[in-house]
Amino acid sequence: MSLLALNDVNVTTEAGGRPVDVLRDVSLAIGRGELVGVVGESGAGKSMVGRLIAGMLPRGFAASRGSVTFRDRDLLAMAPRERTGLLGDAIAFVPQHPMTSLNPVLSLGAQFDEHLRRLGQEGKAARRERAVAALDSVHLPRPADLLTRFPHQLSGGQCQRALIAMAFAGKPDLIIADEPTTALDVITQARVMELIDELQRDSETGLLFITHDLRLAAQHCQRIAVMYAGEIVETGPAAALLGDPLHPYTRSLVAANPGIGGPVRRLTALPDHMPGLSGFADLPGCRFAPRCPVRDEACAAARTALTEVAPGRFVRGAGACREAASAAAGQGDLPDAEIAAAAPILSVSGLGKTFRSGRDWLGRRRAPVVAVDGVSLDIAPGEFVGLVGESGSGKSTVARLLLGLETPDDGRIVVDGQDITGPFQRTAKQRIALIQMIFQDPQSALNPRQRIGRLVTQSMEVRRPPARWPERLERARDLLGQTGLPQDTIGRYPVQVSGGQRQRVNIARALCTAPKVLVADEIVSGLDVSVQAQILNLLLDMRAQRRISMLFISHDLSVVRYLCSRVAIMNRGRIVEQGPTEEVFRTPQHDYTKALLAAVP
Repeated sequence: MSLLALNDVNVTTEAGGRPVDVLRDVSLAIGRGELVGVVGESGAGKSMVGRLIAGMLPRGFAASRGSVTFRDRDLLAMAPRERTGLLGDAIAFVPQHPMTSLNPVLSLGAQFDEHLRRLGQEGKAARRERAVAALDSVHLPRPADLLTRFPHQLSGGQCQRALIAMAFAGKPDLIIADEPTTALDVITQARVMELIDELQRDSETGLLFITHDLRLAAQHCQRIAVMYAGEIVETGPAAALLGDPLHPYTRSLVAANPGIGGPVRRLTALPDHMPGLSGFADLPGCRFAPRCPVRDEACAAARTALTEVAPGRFVRGAGACREAASAAAGQGDLPDAEIAAAAPILSVSGLGKTFRSGRDWLGRRRAPVVAVDGVSLDIAPGEFVGLVGESGSGKSTVARLLLGLETPDDGRIVVDGQDITGPFQRTAKQRIALIQMIFQDPQSALNPRQRIGRLVTQSMEVRRPPARWPERLERARDLLGQTGLPQDTIGRYPVQVSGGQRQRVNIARALCTAPKVLVADEIVSGLDVSVQAQILNLLLDMRAQRRISMLFISHDLSVVRYLCSRVAIMNRGRIVEQGPTEEVFRTPQHDYTKALLAAVP
């Protein structure tokens, strides 16, 4: 018997004056001690499933059909007070963003005490002992000392472990983990997932693992449910589902994922993007049909149920849809890069940066932090070089030094034969023309009050005399064409385009000055796999057409393997290994490189 069972659940709201099923015919079961993954792009409805179970649906959303049975009782029929009483005790959560989920003004010990007191734990000493034991169970060092610290004094990985410890401290029957490893580096991600596996096995807790990372879910889950636009389109054993995906959407997700092994083939990116709520009402049949590579006329009209096609394998769609040959396979070789054998376009030698902080509240001088230590790196014209390492290894500090946001203590930075090592005020004109940054988060990097035509040509404002609008408009059209954006995007605001399009705007803005080198810092981190594939393919096409060079900073080794011809591995401020990407990944020499590769799902 299942610990939790969702049976033909619909969640309805109103959009555009019409009722819309946000979740439609969702059926899912989790047994005691079972780890079940729910995967899909942003907007698929994954988190809505978690909110439904917890009774935390947004205002205006309501379950209109079906049942959610937990320990033989229907959660939807429970009184709100009784249902709330299950949270933290019988049902616990591990949220996505640990730094914002913990209270910044309370110590970790105070937050543990509050949580355990709510669960009915009597006695402050007993609660402290239980908190120490919980932190120790997630392998955090000196757990008693950690209770006195505040969230900002811990790393992201430590905060995530603390939240996992809180979730398991109440010994719940069910845990919902909503993207618990998003934006963590590969080593921290592996540690967090190993920890969840260990605690879940020991306690026989059922676990619903919500993620957009299909490979991570396949490695750790017994079963996987793939969601698209509020529906489960395929479910089955993890290994079988990843090894032989049956639904076109599942096949598309697999084809859009770069691999860490095997031949490197061009990724297949899904066209367009998932419809919004208002678009659901216009899709009475298969909601994936507008993007499906094997659709026919019947797809958009026919509403189909999940059908068992093999023991434990369920697929939504017509027989012809499942039997069609996959159109989502890799489409040929990657475009070749013309890497010049001449002098490097970017040469970094002996780069060093130490941060010296003041004194603590007791007046003791804090130890200096060596962020970058003797880094040397060359990039040839037309070459993409990956810079990888876990959080805190010094990657982003290298980027800040290249862009002049920090001044190096030692070393030289030469771009296209020009030394730009000095302070930004002295080298600003050279830097703007030679090297540009593509920022990680376009949402915060783009001014929401400016139209896209002005955003992509911002660098033309600093010219003397400033460029006139007709010239900027012509340049904006050229940049949008280069990055695959429609021309009518010029007059829109950032909020009026999708996340993938915003990242393209970010890239177009960096290209405005025709720089020699781009620095990209985690620009596909957290993106849906289909959007990630679009951005990666765009960068490869630009490299082939424009011979642009790039330092690509990432913690995702599979993305680096797909995009970069060479890779440099950073650890504690130093480059510990570098060379051709395939060679380094196939026969790593340094122990840290081996540890990074071993942590990849």
